Amino acid sequence: MATPEDLMRRCFALACRGAGWVSPNPMVGAVLVCEGRIIGEGWHQRYGEAHAEVNAVASVSAAERPLLQRAVLYCSLEPCAHYGKTPPCVDLILREGIPEVVIANTDPNPLVAGKSIARLRAAGVRVRTGVLAAEGRYLNRAFFTWIQQRRPHVILKWAQSADGFLGRIGVRTPISSPLAQRLVHRWRAEADAILVGTRTALVDNPRLDNRNYFGPSPLRVALDFEGKLPLSAHLLNDKVPTWILGPERPGHWQNTRFWPLPARQPDGRYRWVSFLLEKLHEAEKGILLVEGGADVLGQFMALDCWDEIRLLRSQQHLHDGVQAPRLPVNALLRERWRVGDDEVCVWTRAEDT
Repeated sequence: MATPEDLMRRCFALACRGAGWVSPNPMVGAVLVCEGRIIGEGWHQRYGEAHAEVNAVASVSAAERPLLQRAVLYCSLEPCAHYGKTPPCVDLILREGIPEVVIANTDPNPLVAGKSIARLRAAGVRVRTGVLAAEGRYLNRAFFTWIQQRRPHVILKWAQSADGFLGRIGVRTPISSPLAQRLVHRWRAEADAILVGTRTALVDNPRLDNRNYFGPSPLRVALDFEGKLPLSAHLLNDKVPTWILGPERPGHWQNTRFWPLPARQPDGRYRWVSFLLEKLHEAEKGILLVEGGADVLGQFMALDCWDEIRLLRSQQHLHDGVQAPRLPVNALLRERWRVGDDEVCVWTRAEDT
């Protein structure tokens, strides 16, 4: 018979199906079990649409609806108790007479934050919390950042050679294997916005889409403080939503928005990081993938404004070129695996464990 931990991991697996579609909402999965048998399951499929609990209940067949009054609802995050884009899930649980709820994490949103648990218990529902809580928090680490820091979850990503270089100076230098590049496009599909600096935009002329994976492409963001990008650049093709941090360029723009920034600060840099994160928060963009280059990555690390680092390490040697960033001292290795010929490593902040 499946254990509570087994069933919660099933909730996590279901929740992951919402990656790239639900941000800045959390990824949530739900499973309904009666006498050791799963009778329904669901996940939050798209931002603004039905939550996992609603989809799980809806998946129960008409013949088995009476079993809900003897069922246990497993849910990766505390059900909501407030009206947002959808009605409170607590109302549904009480209306269906579900007698027991098992939860991984309490929702950090102040509008929920234990209120649902208290209401369920007051109505006589048995509630167990903290099942695989650490795994649940890691799954929804971007959502916790969004709520607790009031900014997007910042992921720094780069690929480097075996001898520690990002590429040759001034020359587009593919480093990752085709399989690793496909993984990067999956990461893009799961992010809300993707950022590159001026030098990377000029040298690589990137599209910043996820053409090698399914799902939505993120909002493209590029730094162009001095208006150096040629109008022929892919990032200025105006085909998809794009933000350019720099002076407005001549033309009739429909999908491209320019953000002129104030003059440089005394240290010679722009205070653009906080500006960008504020604007992304206002636009409800919950995950920012920073793809380089070295100076842009370095500025986020110098400000200690990062939540996750994803590194692809190739087996090839370049012997010279642009030096890869050094990992922050508070980076904690969380995952390591191989994709094709490349090693993939994921770090989070040590204090977030």
